[in-house]
Amino acid sequence: MRLDCPMCGSRDRREFYYQGDAVMLARPAVDAGEAAWDSYLHLRDNPAGQTRELWQHEAGCGAWLVVTRDTVTHAVSAVELASDVKRAMA
Repeated sequence: MRLDCPMCGSRDRREFYYQGDAVMLARPAVDAGEAAWDSYLHLRDNPAGQTRELWQHEAGCGAWLVVTRDTVTHAVSAVELASDVKRAMA
């Protein structure tokens, strides 16, 4: 699999480090209880199909990226700088 880093161009996946889903999780209140914190820390969806993931170009420019990828085919449809995605959300 290859990722198109917006800063460095097309690179092999081995230059990147997968960090997890690129979603904003609602953090429970401090006193929310054990079940709420367990769910927040340990329970994640694992969908088949298109997902948005957070990757770091660890062996390159160090940029944080949001990668839109199909988990079934591994086809990458978009790679964006995480800072641009965050700015667009604001």
